[in-house]
Amino acid sequence: MYTYLRLLLLVILTISLSNLTVFAQSNSQITEAQLNQYLATFKKQLLDSLNRQETAIASDSNAKPEPFAYADFSWVQGANRQKSSLLKGKYFTGGITIDNNYNWAFNYPIDHTNSGSTATFRSNEFNISYIEAGGEVFEPKSGARGKLMLQFGSRATGIPRNDNTPLRGQFDLYNALRYVTEGYAGIHLNKLNGINIDFGIFKSYVGLLSYNNFENWNYQPSFTSDNTPWFFTGARAQIFPTDKLKVELWLINGWQTYGMFNEMPGVGYQIQWRPNGSLSILSSSYVGWDTPNNQKRMRFHSDNSAVVKYYEKPANKLISKAAFSLTIDLGFENGGGVKPFNGTESTPAQNFFSMMFYNRFWLGKAQKFAWTFGGGTITNPGRYLALLPAGNGVVTQNPGDPFNGWDASTNIQFMPNEYMTFGVEFVTRHTSIPYFSGRGGVTSPNGWNAPIGNPTGYTADLVKDEQRIIFSTIFRF
Repeated sequence: MYTYLRLLLLVILTISLSNLTVFAQSNSQITEAQLNQYLATFKKQLLDSLNRQETAIASDSNAKPEPFAYADFSWVQGANRQKSSLLKGKYFTGGITIDNNYNWAFNYPIDHTNSGSTATFRSNEFNISYIEAGGEVFEPKSGARGKLMLQFGSRATGIPRNDNTPLRGQFDLYNALRYVTEGYAGIHLNKLNGINIDFGIFKSYVGLLSYNNFENWNYQPSFTSDNTPWFFTGARAQIFPTDKLKVELWLINGWQTYGMFNEMPGVGYQIQWRPNGSLSILSSSYVGWDTPNNQKRMRFHSDNSAVVKYYEKPANKLISKAAFSLTIDLGFENGGGVKPFNGTESTPAQNFFSMMFYNRFWLGKAQKFAWTFGGGTITNPGRYLALLPAGNGVVTQNPGDPFNGWDASTNIQFMPNEYMTFGVEFVTRHTSIPYFSGRGGVTSPNGWNAPIGNPTGYTADLVKDEQRIIFSTIFRF
């Protein structure tokens, strides 16, 4: 096709040159030498341009399309809605997030401690929840890549608290890694639609919601997301067979751990499929041996999500876009004194079943406002994935101990531009056992730890129900 186009242009060029010659011969101000020089230059420039175009076309025909770049997926729950970055360069792209909240708890705990959440840790006070800063480097010629994102704020202390592997061995992994959200180095291979091989610490995205709340429709995660990992430590391979499919393989230390509990690593995979611009499907599975001092107990967990955009009319003044997300998780533990299902008194059952659903409406033509509502349920006998409140022996994790709960929330978000999100969210959560912070708090009778207070012998005041209003401000550059 391009050969025929080239011949056609040469014919047009020949005819044009003939016309110019006739014109020049009739114009006494243009000499024959000037005309020949002009025509030679013009012809050379045109042919050079054609050659460059053919080279570019041949090069582009061999290039693979960028994964998931064929459509706009910024609407997906857990995805970044930004179209551009203020800190994007040729080889380095930086990122900064500052996440602040005021978490008004109706139980009004006297020590201002919020329990059972990975999004909010303080209540009834202004809180700097999450500061993330860093960036990623990519050198296209060699494929070398790396990323380092540091975290500060209350989440930097609250999230690692749920990992007990730093207690195994001499060295303090808490302080060594608690301020790192992502830190890895690897290589990109130009095979298929791209292959990435990385080593380090990664955000997991099991449970659909993103660790960075700027990317989520709601601020407080449901039980499904709150009780699944926010990070993995180890190695991963991201394989893109097509621009619509990603297969990710993991070899990691354990379930949201810095180190390893026993002598076997955890293994898993994640598949992301986006067949069109209105559907995103995510499925993950994990197998590991994560119970301290119990090498015989195996854990299996499967996490499955679908996000569907079912309505889009940008010209509408009221609702211009709508989507929902549905997530279902199923897991269990087996061996070392427990069994997955149909437990007995001597061998209790330990399993995990949860689901969550959220619906989001984008409002107005500019879509600067959005309304989200939803919630979820959980049943987790054995409590092996429950976020334990503070207090020695307050909430046990004995085999078969019951744990059931449900939650619901609704919010309004205001997004004046790509870099800011303001939110107001109402949350109600309920459990079958005393679990949430009550009026008496969870640290000591007067609401403080030593040396100001005296928590000795104090039993935390836990209740089965809580309601909260979360005011949030998130900046991301």
